[in-house]
Amino acid sequence: MNIVAKNQIKMHFIVVILGFTAILGRLITLDATDMVWYRMLMAFGALGIYVHFKKIRVRYSPKVILQMTGTGVIIALHWITFFYSIKVSNVSVALGCFASTTFFTAILEPLIFKRKANRYELLLGIIIILGLYLIFQFEFKYWLGIISSLTSAFLAGLFTVLNKKLTRKHDPVSISFYEMGSGFLAISLYFLVTGRFFDSFPVPLAMDWVWLLILSIVCTAYAFVVSVEVMKILSAYTIVLAFNMEPVYAILLASWIFKSSELMSLGFYIGTIIIMIAVFLYPVINRNRPVPE
Repeated sequence: MNIVAKNQIKMHFIVVILGFTAILGRLITLDATDMVWYRMLMAFGALGIYVHFKKIRVRYSPKVILQMTGTGVIIALHWITFFYSIKVSNVSVALGCFASTTFFTAILEPLIFKRKANRYELLLGIIIILGLYLIFQFEFKYWLGIISSLTSAFLAGLFTVLNKKLTRKHDPVSISFYEMGSGFLAISLYFLVTGRFFDSFPVPLAMDWVWLLILSIVCTAYAFVVSVEVMKILSAYTIVLAFNMEPVYAILLASWIFKSSELMSLGFYIGTIIIMIAVFLYPVINRNRPVPE
């Protein structure tokens, strides 16, 4: 087996791990904000150890650090809204709507990079909206989860575009180190202001600690470091196609683990399939487009 094939297998393994994040979000008994606080604390610690032993540079100008920390806060909000969506609906609803991240990225990228919007991207956006409309029509009882997941998808699109700018000039691991740290500090500040640190601060149950360690170290720190290594070998097109499989893997895992509670209406699955078709077409139409500076 050649090096490219090995890295393709490794990439899909990482995508399955990332898809398992949604499963852990349902298994952990903490609420969304508490869960993300622990996740970012543990991931920050794990990345800190990695940075120390690999002697990765973490000294940057105040301006660059501000950009990284600002993105970290966006990531924290993205994770909070994502896990909240799972808590108030289920994994299938959260992942089906979260697939619209591609649509938000297609809107935000031209604005941030100051380039013209691609008409094919806009067309795919309309297709995704159609899929979301079907999900909303057939699963309106989960409206709060749908809105929360769409908010998470928007934030995911935003930090993806911002990270794209940062990773062109700076080490991806050190960027994540600052992002995890700043997200953890932002939530800590929120806890401090609201008195959460002094009034019934959440303590995970025994199994919660196990799931949190897997979420923070395996699904966050480890998955990120390995995905960065794989990106050095595979093309951007191959990587995007692999990452687009995340909702599919996660929904299949959720159906297998949680059984009937994840069964949805036919309209939901039709809407989700429409969204996934658009998501898989996105890297195809962008395959030969030059990367924005």
